[in-house]
Amino acid sequence: MDKLRIFSGNANRELAERMCKFLKVELGNAKVSKFSDGEIQVEIEESVRGMDTFLVQPTCPPVSHNLMEVLVMVDALKRASAARITVVIPYYGYARQDRKVVPRTSISARLVANLITIAGASRVLAMDLHAGQIQGFFDIPVDHLYALPVQLEYLRGINGEIVVVSPDAGGVERARELGKRMNASLAIIDKRRVKANVSKVMHIVGNVENKTAIILDDMIDTGGTIVQAADAIINNGAKAVYACCTHPVLSGNAVEKIANSSLTELIVTNTIPLSEAAKKVSKIKVLDVSPILGEAIKRIYRDESVSSLFV
Repeated sequence: MDKLRIFSGNANRELAERMCKFLKVELGNAKVSKFSDGEIQVEIEESVRGMDTFLVQPTCPPVSHNLMEVLVMVDALKRASAARITVVIPYYGYARQDRKVVPRTSISARLVANLITIAGASRVLAMDLHAGQIQGFFDIPVDHLYALPVQLEYLRGINGEIVVVSPDAGGVERARELGKRMNASLAIIDKRRVKANVSKVMHIVGNVENKTAIILDDMIDTGGTIVQAADAIINNGAKAVYACCTHPVLSGNAVEKIANSSLTELIVTNTIPLSEAAKKVSKIKVLDVSPILGEAIKRIYRDESVSSLFV
Protein backbone atom coordinates (compact mmCIF):
# COMPACT_ATOMS: atom_id res chain seq x y z
CA MET A 1 0.00 0.00 0.00
CA ASP A 2 2.73 2.39 -1.08
CA LYS A 3 0.30 5.16 -2.08
CA LEU A 4 -1.57 5.13 1.26
CA ARG A 5 -0.97 7.87 3.83
CA ILE A 6 -2.83 8.29 7.14
CA PHE A 7 -2.76 11.51 9.14
CA SER A 8 -4.30 12.55 12.45
CA GLY A 9 -5.38 15.75 14.11
CA ASN A 10 -5.10 16.23 17.86
CA ALA A 11 -8.60 14.99 18.79
CA ASN A 12 -7.84 11.24 19.04
CA ARG A 13 -4.31 10.48 17.95
CA GLU A 14 -4.29 7.20 19.88
CA LEU A 15 -7.11 5.82 17.72
CA ALA A 16 -5.23 6.82 14.55
CA GLU A 17 -2.11 5.06 15.84
CA ARG A 18 -4.12 1.90 16.56
CA MET A 19 -5.53 1.99 13.02
CA CYS A 20 -2.02 2.35 11.58
CA LYS A 21 -0.84 -0.59 13.69
CA PHE A 22 -3.71 -2.69 12.30
CA LEU A 23 -2.80 -1.67 8.74
CA LYS A 24 0.95 -2.04 9.39
CA VAL A 25 1.72 1.46 8.13
CA GLU A 26 3.32 4.48 9.75
CA LEU A 27 1.23 7.46 10.85
CA GLY A 28 1.92 10.40 8.56
CA ASN A 29 4.00 13.34 9.76
CA ALA A 30 1.89 16.44 10.28
CA LYS A 31 2.37 19.31 12.69
CA VAL A 32 -0.94 20.69 14.02
CA SER A 33 -0.28 23.63 16.32
CA LYS A 34 -1.74 26.99 17.31
CA PHE A 35 -0.61 30.58 17.16
CA SER A 36 -0.74 32.49 20.43
CA ASP A 37 -4.22 33.81 19.60
CA GLY A 38 -5.56 30.25 19.11
CA GLU A 39 -5.46 30.26 15.32
CA ILE A 40 -4.72 26.75 13.96
CA GLN A 41 -1.58 26.13 11.94
CA VAL A 42 -0.98 22.91 9.94
CA GLU A 43 2.19 21.71 8.25
CA ILE A 44 2.24 18.41 6.33
CA GLU A 45 5.83 17.32 6.86
CA GLU A 46 6.11 14.75 4.07
CA SER A 47 5.19 14.56 0.40
CA VAL A 48 1.60 13.50 -0.36
CA ARG A 49 1.63 14.32 -4.08
CA GLY A 50 -0.49 11.72 -5.86
CA MET A 51 -1.20 9.86 -2.59
CA ASP A 52 -4.46 8.37 -1.30
CA THR A 53 -4.67 10.23 2.02
CA PHE A 54 -6.89 9.57 5.05
CA LEU A 55 -7.37 12.15 7.80
CA VAL A 56 -8.55 10.71 11.15
CA GLN A 57 -10.30 13.25 13.38
CA PRO A 58 -13.49 12.88 15.45
CA THR A 59 -15.16 16.24 15.99
CA CYS A 60 -15.58 15.63 19.72
CA PRO A 61 -15.24 18.32 22.44
CA PRO A 62 -13.95 20.92 21.93
CA VAL A 63 -16.15 20.40 18.88
CA SER A 64 -15.61 23.67 17.02
CA HIS A 65 -11.83 23.57 17.49
CA ASN A 66 -11.54 19.97 16.29
CA LEU A 67 -13.79 20.70 13.33
CA MET A 68 -11.58 23.62 12.37
CA GLU A 69 -8.54 21.34 12.57
CA VAL A 70 -10.23 19.05 10.04
CA LEU A 71 -10.91 21.91 7.63
CA VAL A 72 -7.40 23.34 7.82
CA MET A 73 -5.78 19.91 7.46
CA VAL A 74 -7.94 19.06 4.43
CA ASP A 75 -6.97 22.36 2.84
CA ALA A 76 -3.27 21.66 3.53
CA LEU A 77 -3.52 18.18 1.97
CA LYS A 78 -5.36 19.53 -1.07
CA ARG A 79 -2.73 22.25 -1.61
CA ALA A 80 -0.02 19.58 -1.23
CA SER A 81 -1.52 17.80 -4.29
CA ALA A 82 -2.94 14.71 -2.58
CA ALA A 83 -4.77 12.58 -5.15
CA ARG A 84 -7.69 11.78 -2.83
CA ILE A 85 -8.58 13.01 0.66
CA THR A 86 -10.86 10.84 2.80
CA VAL A 87 -11.94 12.41 6.07
CA VAL A 88 -12.38 9.70 8.70
CA ILE A 89 -14.81 11.05 11.30
CA PRO A 90 -15.39 8.37 13.97
CA TYR A 91 -17.69 10.82 15.80
CA TYR A 92 -19.55 13.48 13.80
CA GLY A 93 -20.16 16.58 15.91
CA TYR A 94 -23.18 18.87 15.31
CA ALA A 95 -25.11 15.77 14.18
CA ARG A 96 -28.02 16.34 16.55
CA GLN A 97 -29.08 19.47 14.65
CA ASP A 98 -30.17 17.55 11.55
CA ARG A 99 -33.57 19.21 11.04
CA LYS A 100 -35.62 22.21 12.14
CA VAL A 101 -37.63 21.17 15.18
CA VAL A 102 -38.54 24.79 16.01
CA PRO A 103 -38.58 27.89 13.81
CA ARG A 104 -35.43 29.95 13.08
CA THR A 105 -32.82 27.33 13.94
CA SER A 106 -29.79 26.09 12.03
CA ILE A 107 -29.43 22.66 10.44
CA SER A 108 -25.79 22.53 11.45
CA ALA A 109 -25.32 18.89 10.43
CA ARG A 110 -25.78 20.04 6.82
CA LEU A 111 -23.58 23.11 7.36
CA VAL A 112 -20.69 20.95 8.62
CA ALA A 113 -21.11 18.63 5.62
CA ASN A 114 -20.87 21.63 3.30
CA LEU A 115 -17.76 22.93 5.07
CA ILE A 116 -15.95 19.59 4.79
CA THR A 117 -16.88 19.26 1.12
CA ILE A 118 -15.87 22.81 0.19
CA ALA A 119 -12.58 22.44 2.08
CA GLY A 120 -11.63 19.78 -0.47
CA ALA A 121 -12.54 16.35 0.94
CA SER A 122 -13.05 13.61 -1.66
CA ARG A 123 -15.09 11.29 0.56
CA VAL A 124 -16.10 10.75 4.18
CA LEU A 125 -15.85 7.69 6.41
CA ALA A 126 -18.06 7.96 9.52
CA MET A 127 -19.23 5.64 12.30
CA ASP A 128 -22.71 5.42 13.81
CA LEU A 129 -24.08 8.77 12.69
CA HIS A 130 -26.74 10.19 14.99
CA ALA A 131 -29.16 10.16 12.06
CA GLY A 132 -28.75 8.15 8.87
CA GLN A 133 -30.02 10.98 6.67
CA ILE A 134 -26.83 12.96 7.39
CA GLN A 135 -25.22 10.87 4.63
CA GLY A 136 -27.48 12.70 2.20
CA PHE A 137 -26.17 16.09 3.35
CA PHE A 138 -22.88 15.38 1.57
CA ASP A 139 -22.32 15.82 -2.16
CA ILE A 140 -19.38 13.41 -1.97
CA PRO A 141 -19.38 9.64 -1.22
CA VAL A 142 -19.99 8.65 2.41
CA ASP A 143 -19.17 5.25 3.89
CA HIS A 144 -21.19 4.70 7.07
CA LEU A 145 -19.70 2.17 9.51
CA TYR A 146 -21.26 0.55 12.56
CA ALA A 147 -19.70 -0.46 15.87
CA LEU A 148 -22.27 -3.26 16.23
CA PRO A 149 -19.93 -6.18 15.37
CA VAL A 150 -17.50 -5.16 18.14
CA GLN A 151 -20.32 -4.45 20.61
CA LEU A 152 -22.09 -7.71 19.79
CA GLU A 153 -18.99 -9.80 20.46
CA TYR A 154 -18.72 -8.30 23.96
CA LEU A 155 -22.44 -8.26 24.79
CA ARG A 156 -22.83 -11.96 24.01
CA GLY A 157 -20.80 -12.61 27.15
CA ILE A 158 -23.57 -11.19 29.38
CA ASN A 159 -25.53 -13.92 31.14
CA GLY A 160 -29.27 -14.18 31.66
CA GLU A 161 -32.40 -13.55 29.60
CA ILE A 162 -31.67 -10.38 27.63
CA VAL A 163 -33.99 -7.54 26.68
CA VAL A 164 -32.59 -4.78 24.46
CA VAL A 165 -33.95 -1.35 25.37
CA SER A 166 -34.11 1.66 23.06
CA PRO A 167 -33.79 4.92 25.05
CA ASP A 168 -36.22 6.66 22.67
CA ALA A 169 -38.38 6.05 19.61
CA GLY A 170 -35.60 7.19 17.26
CA GLY A 171 -33.29 4.38 18.35
CA VAL A 172 -35.74 1.51 17.86
CA GLU A 173 -34.23 0.35 14.57
CA ARG A 174 -30.75 0.15 16.13
CA ALA A 175 -32.07 -1.73 19.17
CA ARG A 176 -34.13 -4.09 17.03
CA GLU A 177 -31.05 -5.05 14.99
CA LEU A 178 -29.09 -5.90 18.14
CA GLY A 179 -32.06 -7.77 19.60
CA LYS A 180 -32.40 -9.85 16.44
CA ARG A 181 -28.72 -10.83 16.52
CA MET A 182 -28.85 -11.70 20.23
CA ASN A 183 -32.23 -13.43 19.99
CA ALA A 184 -33.51 -10.99 22.63
CA SER A 185 -36.80 -9.19 23.19
CA LEU A 186 -37.25 -5.44 22.72
CA ALA A 187 -38.44 -2.63 24.98
CA ILE A 188 -38.69 1.14 24.43
CA ILE A 189 -38.32 4.05 26.83
CA ASP A 190 -40.99 6.71 26.38
CA LYS A 191 -39.34 10.00 27.26
CA ARG A 192 -40.13 13.69 26.85
CA ARG A 193 -37.37 16.17 26.12
CA VAL A 194 -38.00 19.31 28.19
CA LYS A 195 -35.15 21.22 26.50
CA ALA A 196 -31.72 20.51 25.01
CA ASN A 197 -29.76 18.03 27.18
CA VAL A 198 -32.74 17.64 29.55
CA SER A 199 -35.22 14.78 29.26
CA LYS A 200 -37.65 12.94 31.50
CA VAL A 201 -38.38 9.23 31.35
CA MET A 202 -42.13 8.66 31.35
CA HIS A 203 -42.66 4.88 31.18
CA ILE A 204 -41.38 1.67 29.57
CA VAL A 205 -43.06 -0.01 26.61
CA GLY A 206 -42.32 -3.74 26.86
CA ASN A 207 -41.51 -6.32 29.51
CA VAL A 208 -38.22 -6.09 31.44
CA GLU A 209 -39.20 -8.00 34.58
CA ASN A 210 -36.64 -10.61 35.72
CA LYS A 211 -34.50 -9.87 32.66
CA THR A 212 -31.06 -8.37 32.06
CA ALA A 213 -31.54 -5.12 30.16
CA ILE A 214 -29.12 -3.62 27.64
CA ILE A 215 -29.82 0.03 26.80
CA LEU A 216 -28.40 0.76 23.34
CA ASP A 217 -27.72 4.26 22.03
CA ASP A 218 -25.38 5.92 19.54
CA MET A 219 -24.02 8.45 22.06
CA ILE A 220 -24.20 9.49 25.71
CA ASP A 221 -23.75 13.19 26.40
CA THR A 222 -24.85 14.42 29.84
CA GLY A 223 -25.86 10.92 30.97
CA GLY A 224 -29.24 12.05 32.29
CA THR A 225 -31.37 9.90 30.00
CA ILE A 226 -29.33 6.73 30.56
CA VAL A 227 -29.30 7.11 34.35
CA GLN A 228 -33.05 7.80 34.49
CA ALA A 229 -33.74 4.91 32.14
CA ALA A 230 -31.65 2.52 34.26
CA ASP A 231 -33.57 3.51 37.39
CA ALA A 232 -36.92 3.06 35.62
CA ILE A 233 -35.91 -0.37 34.30
CA ILE A 234 -34.77 -1.53 37.75
CA ASN A 235 -38.04 -0.22 39.25
CA ASN A 236 -39.89 -2.34 36.69
CA GLY A 237 -38.26 -5.53 37.95
CA ALA A 238 -35.12 -5.99 35.83
CA LYS A 239 -32.27 -7.99 37.41
CA ALA A 240 -29.50 -5.79 36.00
CA VAL A 241 -29.04 -2.94 33.53
CA TYR A 242 -26.15 -2.47 31.10
CA ALA A 243 -25.78 0.55 28.82
CA CYS A 244 -23.96 0.45 25.51
CA CYS A 245 -23.09 3.35 23.22
CA THR A 246 -20.61 4.08 20.44
CA HIS A 247 -19.67 7.65 21.33
CA PRO A 248 -18.92 8.49 25.01
CA VAL A 249 -19.22 12.30 24.88
CA LEU A 250 -19.82 12.36 28.68
CA SER A 251 -19.98 16.14 29.11
CA GLY A 252 -20.63 18.08 32.31
CA ASN A 253 -20.97 15.80 35.34
CA ALA A 254 -21.95 12.75 33.27
CA VAL A 255 -19.08 10.63 34.62
CA GLU A 256 -20.18 11.27 38.20
CA LYS A 257 -23.80 10.42 37.33
CA ILE A 258 -22.79 7.14 35.76
CA ALA A 259 -20.44 6.21 38.60
CA ASN A 260 -23.29 6.66 41.10
CA SER A 261 -26.03 5.14 38.92
CA SER A 262 -27.76 1.78 39.09
CA LEU A 263 -25.98 0.68 35.90
CA THR A 264 -23.98 -2.51 36.19
CA GLU A 265 -21.69 -1.44 33.35
CA LEU A 266 -21.41 1.20 30.63
CA ILE A 267 -19.87 -0.18 27.43
CA VAL A 268 -18.42 2.43 25.05
CA THR A 269 -15.93 2.54 22.17
CA ASN A 270 -12.78 4.56 21.59
CA THR A 271 -14.19 6.81 18.83
CA ILE A 272 -13.80 9.56 21.46
CA PRO A 273 -10.96 9.56 24.01
CA LEU A 274 -12.16 9.24 27.61
CA SER A 275 -11.36 11.93 30.15
CA GLU A 276 -9.03 11.07 33.02
CA ALA A 277 -12.02 11.04 35.39
CA ALA A 278 -13.87 8.54 33.18
CA LYS A 279 -10.85 6.25 32.99
CA LYS A 280 -10.98 5.89 36.77
CA VAL A 281 -14.59 4.63 36.80
CA SER A 282 -14.45 0.84 36.92
CA LYS A 283 -17.93 0.35 35.45
CA ILE A 284 -16.95 2.05 32.15
CA LYS A 285 -15.64 -0.52 29.65
CA VAL A 286 -13.98 0.65 26.41
CA LEU A 287 -14.08 -1.43 23.19
CA ASP A 288 -11.64 -0.88 20.34
CA VAL A 289 -13.11 -0.04 16.91
CA SER A 290 -9.77 0.58 15.17
CA PRO A 291 -9.89 -2.82 13.35
CA ILE A 292 -13.23 -1.91 11.71
CA LEU A 293 -12.00 1.56 10.72
CA GLY A 294 -8.68 0.15 9.53
CA GLU A 295 -10.34 -2.56 7.45
CA ALA A 296 -12.65 0.05 5.88
CA ILE A 297 -9.64 2.21 4.96
CA LYS A 298 -7.93 -0.78 3.35
CA ARG A 299 -11.03 -1.59 1.32
CA ILE A 300 -11.52 2.02 0.20
CA TYR A 301 -7.87 2.15 -0.86
CA ARG A 302 -8.26 -1.08 -2.84
CA ASP A 303 -11.68 -0.08 -4.28
CA GLU A 304 -13.37 -3.02 -2.55
CA SER A 305 -16.80 -3.25 -0.91
CA VAL A 306 -17.17 -1.64 2.52
CA SER A 307 -20.82 -2.59 3.11
CA SER A 308 -19.91 -6.30 3.04
CA LEU A 309 -18.21 -5.75 6.42
CA PHE A 310 -21.66 -5.73 8.05
CA VAL A 311 -23.52 -8.45 6.14
